[in-house]
Amino acid sequence: MERLPAKPTFIKGAYTLQQLPDDTGIEVAFAGRSNVGKSSILNTLAGVKSLARTSKTPGRTQEINFFDLGNDRRLVDLPGYGYAKVSEAKQRHWAETLGEYLLTRKSLVGLILLMDIRHPLKEYDRNMVHWCTHAKLPVYVILNKADKLSRGKAGASLLEVKRKLADFPIEGVQLFSSLNRTGVDEALQQLCSWLDLPYR
Repeated sequence: MERLPAKPTFIKGAYTLQQLPDDTGIEVAFAGRSNVGKSSILNTLAGVKSLARTSKTPGRTQEINFFDLGNDRRLVDLPGYGYAKVSEAKQRHWAETLGEYLLTRKSLVGLILLMDIRHPLKEYDRNMVHWCTHAKLPVYVILNKADKLSRGKAGASLLEVKRKLADFPIEGVQLFSSLNRTGVDEALQQLCSWLDLPYR
């Protein structure tokens, strides 16, 4: 089965920047709206059913969660944005914390930005692309839940997102589905490339 060559293990969750692990080695972060299926994607790529907790209630990830891949390599699960029913104070906290993390984290080599293929490039998604461009952080876009559309409509959505992001330094845009494993191999190749890990 296609999965990362190293099995991730949970290190810690950080609510503040002071709680982050040491800024050494290489890490790749995953970001997306709270209902985009981020946990399912992480579990699929890791080949582990319960690496990241899935929930029917969007916005359950309330910390920056770090997963160890060995040899000072990490996956990072960022809190979902744009949907979770949290206080304005907590929203401000996460906006400031995530902004600082993306801008200053030296070990962060890339961000995988997840979008629902049926509702891509919402305001929060566009803001994330702009912020990463400002931070000179490479971004790779995954359009999740491709199984919810016909092949023709999914392909059309892919082309439209690529067109709208043509002026940004995006590493790539792809379709994905944890259900039928569409795009798993493609996503793993990108992930392993950033993490300097062998794939196949």
